[in-house]
Amino acid sequence: QARASDTLRAAGIVRSAIEGLPISIKDLFDIEGETTMGGSVAREGEPAAEANAEVVQRLITAGAVIIGRTNMTEFAYSGLGINPHYGTPLNPYDRATGRIPGGSSSGAAVSVADGMAVAGIGSDTGGSVRIPAALCGLTGFKPSAWRVSMQGVLPLSANLDSIGPIAASVRCCAELDAILSGDAGPLPQALPVRGLRLAIPTTLALDAMDKHVSDTFAAAVQRLEDAGALIDRIEIPEFAELASINSKGGFTAAEAWAWHRDLIARAGKRYDPRVVSRIMRGQDMTAADYIDLLDAREAWVAAVDHRIAGYDALIMPTTPIVAPPVADLQGSDEAYYAANGLILRNPTLINFLDGCALSLPCHAAGTAPVGLMIAASNGADRRVLGIGLSVEDLFAAR
Repeated sequence: QARASDTLRAAGIVRSAIEGLPISIKDLFDIEGETTMGGSVAREGEPAAEANAEVVQRLITAGAVIIGRTNMTEFAYSGLGINPHYGTPLNPYDRATGRIPGGSSSGAAVSVADGMAVAGIGSDTGGSVRIPAALCGLTGFKPSAWRVSMQGVLPLSANLDSIGPIAASVRCCAELDAILSGDAGPLPQALPVRGLRLAIPTTLALDAMDKHVSDTFAAAVQRLEDAGALIDRIEIPEFAELASINSKGGFTAAEAWAWHRDLIARAGKRYDPRVVSRIMRGQDMTAADYIDLLDAREAWVAAVDHRIAGYDALIMPTTPIVAPPVADLQGSDEAYYAANGLILRNPTLINFLDGCALSLPCHAAGTAPVGLMIAASNGADRRVLGIGLSVEDLFAAR
């Protein structure tokens, strides 16, 4: 691939902005001739893929050099990035402490932060692109579900999955989103900060912030207001209802169980116990439970969309805490699940909304990474990217 790009460049042919650039692929995208493992050992011996996933093929056609598969939480079912089979890539910000990279697209973020790739392609079911981007000081974009094809991708939840990039800038994410989605229109342009109507949800999204995240988010909001953004603090009571709506496991447990049940019957003992236990919650959900969940989501989305219809975007911290040390979580189920729930909380709101969201760095240089999430309803992808471009420029000017 690299030699082909060099040959084309020498002839004056450049297929796209990523011509000849190294891109990493999360280990749940099919690559022709290889078995897609999904960060697990349970799929050893499964047949090799007969074709590339559609997103992989789009990247290759655009001239990307696929440098390899990246580590991930097993079957994408955690926001922490811990993998007991292949090891956990440490957060490049603070390897001395041994902090988590975030997940589930852990290796995707680390590959970019370490300069191995200009971008990593991941999946996002409850924050798996935005969380590692935020914790590693990068930018991650979660498009509206189904904007990017899931063909040839190991699923977690058909209702919530989406495919997006992790990169060093909003512009790079916008370039990659256009390639992944097949959007042939002009790239999004920066929308002026002055006059933007932004809403900060005070329900749930600001709870349990650590001091560094709280201070960093407050400073980011102040910069936006100083630049002319019109920011309201609003209650969205539906956010507080989400835990109850998903109390039986939600779409992720139900749909993961449907996909994994045969593999669990054959190789369940080879799964990460913290992953398989949550997948198996789905076996107790009935068809009526699933239909009730679909109905509840439809009403929830309509209510939230109505509340935020007058705003250009929501803003909130991507995660309410900075990356905790791996050692604090590996030996304690209680600590693991508490951190996982807290880190997934804000990003998951947008997946359930069927919306789109961008996480971009808002921390001061030399301090622990903190992500600012810019989010909106389904189909507002270009607007979110346009806002992100201007916010990125504003933060870079400090």
